[in-house]
Amino acid sequence: MLKSIAPDQLRLGMYIHSIPGGWISHPFRRKSFKVETLEDLQTLRDCPIDAITINTAKGRDVTREELEEDDADQDAPAAPPADAATRNPASRTDTAIERERAQRIISSSKSTVLHMFSEARMGKAIDVKDAAELVTEITASVSRNADALISLARLKTTDDYTYLHSVAVCAMMISLANQLGMTPQQTKQAGMAGLLHDVGKMAVPLDILNKPAKLTEEEFASVRMHTVQGHGILQQIEGIGEVALDVSLHHHEKIDGSGYPFNLKADSISIMAKMGAVCDVYDAITSNRPYKAGWDPARSIRHMAASAGHFDPITMQAFVKAIGIYPTGSCVMLQSGRLGVVVDQRPDQLLTPRVKVFYSTANRMPLESEIIDLAHSSDKITAYADPAKWGIGHLPGIELL
Repeated sequence: MLKSIAPDQLRLGMYIHSIPGGWISHPFRRKSFKVETLEDLQTLRDCPIDAITINTAKGRDVTREELEEDDADQDAPAAPPADAATRNPASRTDTAIERERAQRIISSSKSTVLHMFSEARMGKAIDVKDAAELVTEITASVSRNADALISLARLKTTDDYTYLHSVAVCAMMISLANQLGMTPQQTKQAGMAGLLHDVGKMAVPLDILNKPAKLTEEEFASVRMHTVQGHGILQQIEGIGEVALDVSLHHHEKIDGSGYPFNLKADSISIMAKMGAVCDVYDAITSNRPYKAGWDPARSIRHMAASAGHFDPITMQAFVKAIGIYPTGSCVMLQSGRLGVVVDQRPDQLLTPRVKVFYSTANRMPLESEIIDLAHSSDKITAYADPAKWGIGHLPGIELL
């Protein structure tokens, strides 16, 4: 279906059918394409034209909620974007301060998420207001300092995995939405989708979910059904929104068509579902599970980047920018020969994070832990490091900072 909209109503994932005027009006060689980058989105919004025609059969449509939001924005005073801390690093809350707030959010979220998931397991409807309040708290923390809550949510035990995975994916979806330049309404929808994306696992028997050994084909088939079952659970919730439904059903699809449940390929998967796929897998492989220990963030990013055909490249690139070149928790080798674990980073200085050094590779001996700000040091990171190669089984915990 073709629809004419104003340039400021454009969103990522929309398919441009035509742009009026020639090259004087816009810089694009093609008049038909999907909007998948923040640069293209901003360029289109800045074009000296009154309307753009989109094809809703090939891309996302503008929703009623977004139209209402745009109308409200015209009457309301301008507010800073949700990712103001990312765009203006000077406004970013100190990590140590925000980590204290984030810890309180994580603690209070446990009962909320467990209650919601327990209701789902018993076949009862989830209270969307509880979920929305939690998403609002997480959004506020991420806007102040995304690294604080996301890094803490990674420090989960196997017993905490179910609820903290939901909190972590929610936070990462919000951070990624900010990175992609989404509107506050879209960012809120992304957070809600992240919080509830795995609710379908409440329909999977606990002995299968917590099984420490390899699953049988029948058991794996049961787990794979959680996307369809989650979609069914969320359909019963009034006001849940299309984004949460979409992500719950499609966050295990892969762009090469090898995912499930429908083997969808790249253009058939929404931008939100592509975001959900990246955030879900990253948190899953960096977390300790009954059947394997979690990988450090650097190894996880390398693994995901090498998984050709699994993730949308544009979304994956934005995700790496959102969590940092050296994500908090990464083990790195310094020029001095010391090993360190990244404990904090700055959006404006991605190559010079704060690092807790703890091991000398020259002497093959532990060092007294010391935090070094590489932005003010002659030392620098030379490479990611595999702590196992040095006989190190446990990295110093960021929770002790």
